[in-house]
Amino acid sequence: MIQTKLIPRTAEAIEPPMLIKNLLAQSLKYEPHREIIYRDLFRMNYVEFNRRVRQLANVLTERGIGPGDTVAVFDWDSHRYLECFFGVTSLGAVLHTVNVRLSSAQILYTMNHAQDKAVLIHEDFLPILNAVRGQLTTVDEFILLSDKVYTGEEPAIPAGFAGEYEHLLKSASDVYAFPDFDEDTWATTFYTTGTTGNPKGVYFSHRQLFMHTMGLMTYLCGYQAVPFSSVQDVYMPITPMFHVHAWGFPFLATMLSTKQIYPGRYEPEMLLKLLMKEGVTISHCVPTILNMLVNSPVAKQVDLSRWKVIIGGSALTKGLAKAALDLGIQVYQGYGMSETAPVMSITHLNDLERQLPIDQQVDLRTRAGRIAPFIEMRLMDDNGNFVPHDGHSIGEVVARGPWLTQGYYEDPERGSELWKGGWLHTGDVASLTPDNWLQIADRTKDVIKTGGEWVSSLDIEDLLSQVEGVAEAAVVGFPDERWGERPHALIVQKPDAGLTVAGIKASLQAKIDQGHLNKWYLPDQIVFVPEIPKTSVGKIDKKRIRSEMKTLILG
Repeated sequence: MIQTKLIPRTAEAIEPPMLIKNLLAQSLKYEPHREIIYRDLFRMNYVEFNRRVRQLANVLTERGIGPGDTVAVFDWDSHRYLECFFGVTSLGAVLHTVNVRLSSAQILYTMNHAQDKAVLIHEDFLPILNAVRGQLTTVDEFILLSDKVYTGEEPAIPAGFAGEYEHLLKSASDVYAFPDFDEDTWATTFYTTGTTGNPKGVYFSHRQLFMHTMGLMTYLCGYQAVPFSSVQDVYMPITPMFHVHAWGFPFLATMLSTKQIYPGRYEPEMLLKLLMKEGVTISHCVPTILNMLVNSPVAKQVDLSRWKVIIGGSALTKGLAKAALDLGIQVYQGYGMSETAPVMSITHLNDLERQLPIDQQVDLRTRAGRIAPFIEMRLMDDNGNFVPHDGHSIGEVVARGPWLTQGYYEDPERGSELWKGGWLHTGDVASLTPDNWLQIADRTKDVIKTGGEWVSSLDIEDLLSQVEGVAEAAVVGFPDERWGERPHALIVQKPDAGLTVAGIKASLQAKIDQGHLNKWYLPDQIVFVPEIPKTSVGKIDKKRIRSEMKTLILG
C-alpha cells in the first residue's frame, strides 16, 4: 500500500461508525407507515417494528446478554427473525442464525463452537433442541417463539425457558439507546458445510454488512440491475433467513422502509396467497423453490407479471427460465457464496440488451450476472496466474471486496486456504467477458474430465432442462476405465410427461449430429427418480448423489 497524505482531523469532529443500528434508523425517516407482515397472522408498521426491536434489546439485556455474547435463533422466516437481525446486533452481541436443516450433531457442534449464550427457538424446532440440550456447554437462556399467540392460544412453555417471545416483549420497556462501538465489531455468524470436516463458522462485521447493503442499493436501486423501488416494490424473501441473512435483502428493505412480507414455513399455497394478496413484486430463492411454484396448478391461474425473482444457490437453467418467463415472471440470476455475504454478481441488462426480445434474453438471464459494484473479480489458473477476461478462457473465480468474510472462526488453516495469495478463492470455474458478464462453468470438484475434455455438469443440466417434460435434472461424473469419467444424469419428469431414456438421448443426439453439441456431453446413463437430493439450503447435493451412485446409477 502506497504512502499517502491523510486528512487532518479536528479533535471534536465525530464520524459515525457504519453500524446496523444506523440502517434501522433510516426506516423511520420517510415512510414509517409501511407494513411488515407475517403470513396471515401479524401486521405492523415501521414505528411498531422499531419499538419492538428496542423491547427485544431490553429483554435480552435483562437476561444478561451484552456486547460480545452470541444469541442463536431457530425460526421460520418471520418478523421476529427480522427483529433479531437488528435487536441482537445493535446491542453489540453476535447473531447466530442456526441452519435448522443440519443434523442434530452438526447443530450441537455449531452451537458449542459459536459459544451461544441465549437461544430463541420456534416451538416447531423444540425436538431438535431436546436432542442436544443436555450437551450444550454455554447456553444460559431459552426463549420460546410461538405462532399460537397470534390465534389466541396459550403455548406451553418448556421447563427452564424464560418465557414466550411476545409476552416478554409486551412486558419490556420500549426505551433503549443503542450504543456506538467500533464498526469492525462482530455482528453475525452462521455455519457452512463442506465435503469434509465439521461445519465452518463464517462471520461478518457491522461494517461488512453495512457495505453489502450499500452495494445492493447501488446495484438494484441505482443501476437498476433488478429494478428495486421502495415506493413501488413489495419484498418477500423465499430464501431462509438463516442462509447468509436471506442474502442481505432484509437489511436493504428495512433501511428503505419497503413493505415486507415474511411467509414462515414455505408452503406453495401460502406463498402464492401472500404473493397475490399483498402484491409482492420482488423475491429471491433457489431454483428448487421457483420450480415448485412454476409447476403449481395455481400459478397458471394468477397474474405473475409484476413479480421479479432473483435466483441463486444453484444455476438457473434455460428450461426453468423459459417456464418462468412464459408466466410473466421476470427472472434474474445472482451469484455469490456464504463467505461473500453473499452477492458478487446479478443479472444486469444494459440499455441495448433490454431491447432484445424476451426469448433472446434467456441466455443473458441465465448467466451468473454482471460483477456487482465495489467487487473486484478475476479468474486464476492452477498456477496462480490470471486468465484473460475474453468470454472463452476459464479459471477459478477469485475476488476481493468490502464485505467478504475474513476467514473462518477458530480455523486459521482453512481461512488461509480461502484467502490464498490475497484473493478469496470460490472454488468455482468460470469465464468472464470483457463487459463483465460472469458465466459459471462448474464447481472445481464437479467438472467432468472425460476423453481429454473438460465438460461442465451445469451445461448438461441446462440442456436437459430444455427437453419437454423435464422438471429437474442433476448430472455428476462417474469413474470410467476408458474415458476417465463419464456424465450420468438423474431426471425428475413432470407429471404424465411419459419421457423415456431413449427419447431424451435422441433429443441430445440430434444436437450432436447438427454440430451444436460436443459428443462428450451425452450422458452414458439417464435414471428417472422421484426427487433429486438437495442440501440444507436447497442446492443439488452432488456429494450425496456420488455416495449413492452405485444404487442410483448401477442398481
